[in-house]
Amino acid sequence: MRAVSNRPHGTADEIAEVVRGEIGAISRQAVYDALGVLVEHGLVRRIQPSRSPARYEDRVGDNHHHLVCRACGKMVDVDCAQGVAPCLAPTDDAGYEIDEAEVIYWGRCPGCRKGSNT
Repeated sequence: MRAVSNRPHGTADEIAEVVRGEIGAISRQAVYDALGVLVEHGLVRRIQPSRSPARYEDRVGDNHHHLVCRACGKMVDVDCAQGVAPCLAPTDDAGYEIDEAEVIYWGRCPGCRKGSNT
């Protein structure tokens, strides 16, 4: 949990590096297993943007989304403009009881925009 908190939106490999720095050797599989259990119990949220490895965060239980930079892959939290879940309601719910909508905004972060002078 501490490793996920210290590395918001980190991949499993990045989280493994944090864990190794704290406790020493640990297998990649052990990290994946631990993350799976944390996600299963709702203590950690797994996010998988398109064309990106899964990322993990400990900000759960609220209604927020993410901004992802197309150039460098940096991800940041953004609060939901609507405030209540689900943020988006489809025009036809096909009989489903919808309790969540996942939104990922894509663009370029300020650092990447500055680097390209646009």
